[in-house]
Amino acid sequence: MEFSEYPAFKKFNGMTILSIDYGTKVIGLATFTPGKDPYPVAYGTIIFKSEKQVIEDIKKIIESENIEVLVFGIPRFTDGKESKMTQKMKAFYKKLSSTIKIQTYEQDETLTTFEAKERMLNSPRYNFKIDMKKIDEVSATIILEDFIKNS
Repeated sequence: MEFSEYPAFKKFNGMTILSIDYGTKVIGLATFTPGKDPYPVAYGTIIFKSEKQVIEDIKKIIESENIEVLVFGIPRFTDGKESKMTQKMKAFYKKLSSTIKIQTYEQDETLTTFEAKERMLNSPRYNFKIDMKKIDEVSATIILEDFIKNS
């Protein structure tokens, strides 16, 4: 199915979306502008030094890229229950969303890292290998795809 066929595509048409795969070492990023881009694309990573630094880096990206919507990946166990990491990420999400003035959404990111590894193993773009330097941004791309498909 084409992205343009999902209801969220129409809802966010023309709006630039940033998705975040938050980690305690590396934060993966992806962007998508429905109606302009054919699909979500990796935007790079932020190296975690402190929560304050990550928030400032995200705010700079929001400003420089004219981001209008932020999608934050929240992990859960496969049975839907929350882990300690879920709680930590929700707390950071709350802190981040209170400092920015754009629409923010949570998106389940369960198994996105697993899916990112599978994609890399099946893609000539990554030489059919898992590139751990790119895994977080590929995961952020999957989070954004899931958001468009399921919103």
